[in-house]
Amino acid sequence: MNTEKSSESTCPIARSLDFLGDAWTMLILRDANSGSTRFDQFKKSLGIAPTMLTKRLATLTEEKLLEKRQYSERPPREEYVLTEAGRDYLPVLFMIGAWGRKHRGEGRLVRFVDAENGTDIQPVAIDAVTGAPIGTRAIKMVSPE
Repeated sequence: MNTEKSSESTCPIARSLDFLGDAWTMLILRDANSGSTRFDQFKKSLGIAPTMLTKRLATLTEEKLLEKRQYSERPPREEYVLTEAGRDYLPVLFMIGAWGRKHRGEGRLVRFVDAENGTDIQPVAIDAVTGAPIGTRAIKMVSPE
């Protein structure tokens, strides 16, 4: 993908994929939404190389999905906390997970459950205007004027 071109695209999907389109970035956001905030937590959970993790965290911080907060002065240490934009990405991750469960669901899979009542979370994307599940009605792309 030509990232210079996609960042100027009129398509919001292309613009978003410009920096959110790789697995490491999405998995970091998954872990952040599950409570991870520290570099070592992400590294241990993901098995990601430190240089790759540093780069992805920097991008997520620059794009304002995460923000750095100092949690220790001596020695100086920072953690990565979700912003509103980062929290707003959780439904996207759940929709990807639902697709994966349906179409790539062989073998044992982690379940996502409601923390209060223990029921499985079964996400569905709904158009707020029509109430119709997305994917059940024809769509078209309309270019901006």
